[in-house]
Amino acid sequence: MTMDLISRRGILGVFAATSVVAAPVMANAFGFLRGAGDMRRVRMYSGRTGESLDTVYWVNGKYIRESLNEINIFMRDWRTGEVIGIDPRTIDVAAASARLLQTNEPYMMLSGYRSPRTNAMLRRQSGGVAQNSLHMTGKAADLRLKSRSVAQMYQAAVACRAGGVGRYSRSNFVHMDCGAVRTWGS
Repeated sequence: MTMDLISRRGILGVFAATSVVAAPVMANAFGFLRGAGDMRRVRMYSGRTGESLDTVYWVNGKYIRESLNEINIFMRDWRTGEVIGIDPRTIDVAAASARLLQTNEPYMMLSGYRSPRTNAMLRRQSGGVAQNSLHMTGKAADLRLKSRSVAQMYQAAVACRAGGVGRYSRSNFVHMDCGAVRTWGS
């Protein structure tokens, strides 16, 4: 039995245990995070800018404005430098997914906010970029973990039932957003 197989079985066991225990009362990411205690934390780094983020952004039922401002700057459009308010529910989905995966590893953020100009440029380069992408309103993030597969990340985000989840196996990332609940990709 390889370590990879043990790891997969362990993750599947966590999902099975979580769904049995949590399903009746935890219908979305916010429910999963309620079990996290009095604080919510997010860890990310950007390969584009070299920056890291490790912040507690919610304590005792309230978002921390200074931490949200830090997240806004970190998740800016790195091509243009533009900053907007990132919807905290997007961060909640990512934090809840990391909690389900039982990892403290920081996410590698591939894309947070995208200006309309950046989004249009990316659409010209790739057919996989939505014209009205939630990235342009601060409601989406494209994330990767070294220690977890795209399939594992996808399953965790889907289990949150709190927004859209896209699986991009060839590009090795998962899209998480706080829009309508939906899934796509392979």
